[in-house]
Amino acid sequence: MKLPFAKVSQSPTNPKSQSEGEKKSFDIANLYEGPISAQTSEENLMQQSPLDEKLRQAYFWVTNNAIISPFYDIEYQEGPSARIQIGDRKSNIVLPSGQSYSSFVLLPLLTFAARRKCLLIGGPGRGKTASAILIGLIAGLNLKDVKRGIQKGQPQMTVADLLGNPVPSDLISAQNVSDIRISWRKWLGMRIKIIDEYNRIPTRTQSALLTVMADNYAELFDQVFECPESAWFLTANDDAGGGTYQVIEALKDRIDVVVKALHFNNRFLSDLLYRVENRINPEACVPSEIIFTEKESDEMYAKILAVKLPDQLRRRLEFFSSHLEFLDTASTQLEYKTKDTAKLSSSDLTMLMAQDDGKDMTRELGSQTRNGLSVRALMTSLYFLKAMAFFRGANEITLEDMRQILPFVFHDKLAPHLESAFFEKKEHETFRVDKVAWLRNFFDQSCAEFTRLGLDRDDPVLKMKDTFDAGIDGLSEKDAKLRLSEIEALLSKWSKTGKFYSHMFDDILTLKYLHQRYTNYLRWLTWT
Repeated sequence: MKLPFAKVSQSPTNPKSQSEGEKKSFDIANLYEGPISAQTSEENLMQQSPLDEKLRQAYFWVTNNAIISPFYDIEYQEGPSARIQIGDRKSNIVLPSGQSYSSFVLLPLLTFAARRKCLLIGGPGRGKTASAILIGLIAGLNLKDVKRGIQKGQPQMTVADLLGNPVPSDLISAQNVSDIRISWRKWLGMRIKIIDEYNRIPTRTQSALLTVMADNYAELFDQVFECPESAWFLTANDDAGGGTYQVIEALKDRIDVVVKALHFNNRFLSDLLYRVENRINPEACVPSEIIFTEKESDEMYAKILAVKLPDQLRRRLEFFSSHLEFLDTASTQLEYKTKDTAKLSSSDLTMLMAQDDGKDMTRELGSQTRNGLSVRALMTSLYFLKAMAFFRGANEITLEDMRQILPFVFHDKLAPHLESAFFEKKEHETFRVDKVAWLRNFFDQSCAEFTRLGLDRDDPVLKMKDTFDAGIDGLSEKDAKLRLSEIEALLSKWSKTGKFYSHMFDDILTLKYLHQRYTNYLRWLTWT
C-alpha cells in the first residue's frame, strides 16, 4: 500500500504545454477503450507521460512534499499581475499570474536534467544536502549509494580519500608505476555527484577535484578512471568562497549556477509535525513515477539540447554580454581595451574607470561590473536557458526565461563594481546585497537600451555579418571594395558621435574582423 505522501497527482502540471513530437498518434483501438483502460495501470500511465511533464511532476512533489519550499522567486506572468507595496521602503509584492517556481528546488532539478554543476549556499540545516540527495534519488540511484557517495569536505581530506587507494600488494610487487592497480572510490562512477562543504577541502585535494569536475577523469599513479557524464551538487555555508580553505579560482569557475537555500516558512510547521508523528522521511518514499531511468535521462538531455534560441533573443544576450568587458582606459590598442588587461597588470580598476569620464553613465552599463564573461559562462547560460524552456513544455526559449535564469547562472561569474555611480544611488542600495536582483535589473536595463537604439529593427553590423556568412566565393573585386567602403563608412559615422560606449566594443571589433577578411580576399584575387 502506497503512502499518501508518496503519491503523484494525475492532473497535468501545465495543461497548456505539449512538447513537440510528444503527441500520441491515433490508434483505432482507442475507440474501444474507456477513459482509462482496465489493463492500464497507474504506473503505465505515468510512463507514457512526456519527459517534461515528468520533470514538472518531480518539481512539484519535491516542493510540496519533501523540501517544503513555498516560495515563488522565479516569477512568470500571463497577463496583468497584482502588485502591492508594503512598508516605508515600499517593498514590492508581486502576485504572479503565470505558473512560477522556487529557485531552490527548480535550479537543482534543471542541473540534473542539463548535466551541469550547481552550488547550494546557505546556513546549516537549510536543506542543501537533502535537496541534492533527493535529486540523486530522482535520477534513479539507490538511497544508500547516494548517501555513501557524498564526499564530505573536511580539513584532513587527502587525494586518496577523494579518489581511491593503490592496491597494497601492487605497491610491493609492481615493477613499474603503471602496474599499480587503484581501488577507485565508487562515487566517481555515479551520475549524481555530491560534494558537501567543498570549501573545507584542502587546496591540494581541491586540485584533484578540479580534474574530475573539469575533465571527467581521475588520475592516480599513472592510472586513469574515466567518469560518466553527470550532474554535480556542491554545498557551502557562505557565498564568499571562504571556509577552512579558500576555494581555488579554477574550481569556482567550473560551477555553473549558484542557488541560495531559502529559509523555512514557519507557517508550515504542521507539515513537520505530520512527518514526526508518522515517522515519515521524504527520502524513503520518493514516488516511482518521478524516478528517471538512465535511458530517460539521456533522452531528456537530447530534447533539452534541441530547444531553439530565436535569433532575436540571441541578439539580446549578445548585447547584454557586450557591455561587460570594455574598458577604454586600459590600452591604446583596440583589442586590449578590456577589464582583463587591467586585471592582468594588477592596475586599480576603479581609478581607470574614473578616468573614463564625459559619458552618460545611465547608458554606460559596463561600469557596473569588474569583469566580463568567459566562453564557459556563456555556454552554461545556453544549457540552462534550454533546460528552463524544456521544463515549461516549450520548444523555444522566451525573453522571460532569459530574465529569470541568467541572474542565477551569472551570479558567481560577474563581480559588481560597487564604486560605480550606479550603486551610489539610494534606490540601488539593495543591489549591493542581492546579486540576483542586481543582475535581473542589469538585464532589464540592457534590453531597454537595445530597444532604444532600435537594434531590434535595424542592426547594420548584423546585416554585414550575415552577408559575409553567406559566403564570398565568386565575389567580384568591385563588390568586395564596396563592402569595405560600407564598413569604413559606418565606423566613420560612429566616430562623429564622440563617445565610445561599451556595447559598441564588440561591434567595432566585428567590423574590423570583416574588413580584414575582405582585404585578404582582395589580395587573393590580385594574386590569382
